[in-house]
This record gives sequence, structure tokens and C-alpha cells, in this order.
Amino acid sequence: MTDDELERYARHIVLREIGGSGQARLKSAHIVVIGAGGIGSPALQYLSAAGVGRLTVIDDDRVDLSNLQRQTLFGDGDVGAPKVDAAARALYRLNPHVNVMPVETRIGAANATALLDGADVVLDGCDNFTTRLAVADAALKLHIPLVSAAVGQFEGQIGVFRGWEADKPCYRCLVGDAPDRAEASCAETGVMGALTGMIGSLAALEAIRAIVPFGTDPAGKLLIADTLDWRFRTLALPKDPECRCAA
Repeated sequence: MTDDELERYARHIVLREIGGSGQARLKSAHIVVIGAGGIGSPALQYLSAAGVGRLTVIDDDRVDLSNLQRQTLFGDGDVGAPKVDAAARALYRLNPHVNVMPVETRIGAANATALLDGADVVLDGCDNFTTRLAVADAALKLHIPLVSAAVGQFEGQIGVFRGWEADKPCYRCLVGDAPDRAEASCAETGVMGALTGMIGSLAALEAIRAIVPFGTDPAGKLLIADTLDWRFRTLALPKDPECRCAA
């Protein structure tokens, strides 16, 4: 690492659980982030600031004025621009040592495997169930740890999935095998902007933990944050013996 990087990441390096070797692992890591929206925006900021060497950002949307209430990567001048391009510019300003690859496309079952191949971790912050399933299936197939996060109104959840391991569930063990389910968008139901920042930051933390393990392994658990009742719960997720990941 350069002298600039050593100073930039000094607060990580002095952590016993990270150290210089852990920071070097972050620098050599490749994390794919699905969605540069409410969850992806803070997650990308913290992953970039943490020194993750390569970030691939996948999103087919453009910045809208209504995004700015929660998508803190963007400002007024970005309205109308592809989110991935605006995100790449913002992340480069934050940390020029990080290589950001913007991919302006919609990820789905047909292209997910190709887009995720070679990643060390996948962080999924997308806003629809069909995409989550496609990403989860591809991550499972490629044996890539999946950090999956979602928010709605005042509640958020985050889970880490490594379903190819004998005692760990996959994402479908949690949600079932339905191809799709009815969902209301945040445009219809609303979402607290600060909540997306909290869940996105937690997702970044878990992506970093997947690269440099520390503390308790979160795989096989689901963290649910209910900010109306100021309550946080952690649920154990059993592996479904009937699920495809158990085959």
C-alpha cells in the first residue's frame, strides 16, 4: 500500500481484527453491488472508503429528484444521469484508490451468472423480488457469499447467505420457491431515508466481514430492524431440506 493508503486506512489497520493483512485483503477484493439506490448508495460509500479494491455497480436506473431524500451518493446535478455513472464519479472523489466499474443494465436470470462471476462477495440492495431471486440463485451457483438487504417504510432486514455449505441456508430457504410475489414500491408506501442509510451501512459491514472475518459469523441469521418500536431482532434461519440448495 502507498503512504497515502496507509494513512487513509489507519483506523482499520490498528484494529486487531483487521490489521495490515486484512486491509491488504480488502484492497485485493472484488465486491459486486446490485442497485445504487437507498441501500446501495451508503453501502458503496463505506465500501469505497474502506478501501475495497474493486467495486462493480449494477443498475439500469437514472437519478430522479425523488431519490435524493435517501440516495446520498447523488445531488441535484446528477438528476437524469445513469445512477452507475454518477455513483462511479462520486466514489472516485471519495477514494481514488478504488476501481469502480459501472454496469448500466438490468440483472436477471439470463445474465446474473456472467455478471457475478469472479466476485468475492455480492451485496444485493435491489428493490424487487424477481431480481433478488436471480441474484441469489447465481451467487449460490458460483459459491459467492451473498449479503441481502431490504427496507420498507420503517423496517429493514439483512441476511448473509452461503447456501452451498452443509449447515447454512440459501436465500430461497428464507423466502420459498415462488417465482414472484406482489410487492408495493417505496413510491407507493414510502420509506424513511435514514433507515436506508443504516441498513446500507450494515450491509457494507457484512460485506467487509465476508472478506476479512471478525466476530461471530452472521450466515444463517436474519437481522430485522423495526425503527417504529426501536426493536432489533436476530432470527436463526434453518436450512430447508426441500430447497434446491440442499440437493
